[in-house]
Amino acid sequence: MARTVLKDEQWDRIKDMLPGKASDPGPTAKNRLFIEAVLWIDRTGAPWRDLPEEFGDWHNTYNRFSRWCAKGIWNRVFEELNRDRDMEYLMVDGSIIRVHQHGAPQKKLKMLRPSENQEVV
Repeated sequence: MARTVLKDEQWDRIKDMLPGKASDPGPTAKNRLFIEAVLWIDRTGAPWRDLPEEFGDWHNTYNRFSRWCAKGIWNRVFEELNRDRDMEYLMVDGSIIRVHQHGAPQKKLKMLRPSENQEVV
């Protein structure tokens, strides 16, 4: 695994709370790679489509991430990892993130309409 965020000790703490097991066929056997992919997205802030190929297909990874969100799996995982001070950077406070100037809402100009009683010259 070329890119790792999760330490072996952290993996040992969360692996039993994840669906599937290492002997299962398919993607559940690759839970650690999947967790690393999600942490890579979180750390870089990149869109899902920019997920490096070494983590697998971005669309399947996103779908699996979404299913885990709906089942509350991520809540349990992050509660456990939050106890580790090394993972503090995963918690982002939106109030400190500045919006790019093009991301702010566009100001709308109010057009003055001549009223029925006013004469337009």
